[in-house]
Amino acid sequence: MKKQQLIGAYIIQMETVSSTNQYASETMKNELFKDGTIIWALNQTQGKGQKGNYWESEKGKNLLLSIILYPDYIKASSQFVLNKIISLGVAEFIQSLTKGVSIKWPNDIYVDNKKIAGILIENRIMGDSIQSSIIGIGININQIKFISDAPNPISLFNITNKEYELKECLQSLCNYLNKWYGSLLRNEFELIDSSYLNLLKNYNIFSKYLYKGIEIEAQIKGVTEYGKLIIETQERLIIECDLKEITFLFN
Repeated sequence: MKKQQLIGAYIIQMETVSSTNQYASETMKNELFKDGTIIWALNQTQGKGQKGNYWESEKGKNLLLSIILYPDYIKASSQFVLNKIISLGVAEFIQSLTKGVSIKWPNDIYVDNKKIAGILIENRIMGDSIQSSIIGIGININQIKFISDAPNPISLFNITNKEYELKECLQSLCNYLNKWYGSLLRNEFELIDSSYLNLLKNYNIFSKYLYKGIEIEAQIKGVTEYGKLIIETQERLIIECDLKEITFLFN
């Protein structure tokens, strides 16, 4: 098994980039980062989220970073396990500072019904394995106001009325990420799966969704190995959903 490389053992701090994921991707065309390297930016001009959405962040207020990993021991068909461990690491970091934390499938982190963090994982596949992963993470830390049309952003400052030192937050985040990366390296898949489900928003709870444009009420029953969301309708119909097929509806 590949030896564990500590996430955050090497940190590249930058003032401003278009996006840390984009910077990592462009740089890796010509050179390789050390396994576990973090690219940390104080400002992003073109931050990216899921489905190509823009990630809003006021300069110097939040954690904006990408992690470079080379998890070639993970089969391409099992790549969603990376979403699980990164989500768990980010969620537990936020849990150490506030309550009401959950993972909204596939990997958004929520406090109650508001989004506090997002994750964007870009894997490069070679053969049937992952050659490299660029894991983008954005966590709202000290930002007070959000001006984009994002429906439900929130920051730690909004919740606790405290300002946080970003370097300390980054170090704490790395500790939690390393904990779960270690679980992956030790093949603790049952622990990873159960922990992910325990934090999964709306797990075994009937809630409203927009599925292929139609409003339904269903409960989340799990996630497939390939990362599809499994829901069960009130009529006991089991559906496996892709990201573009379903939208969470909040009151």
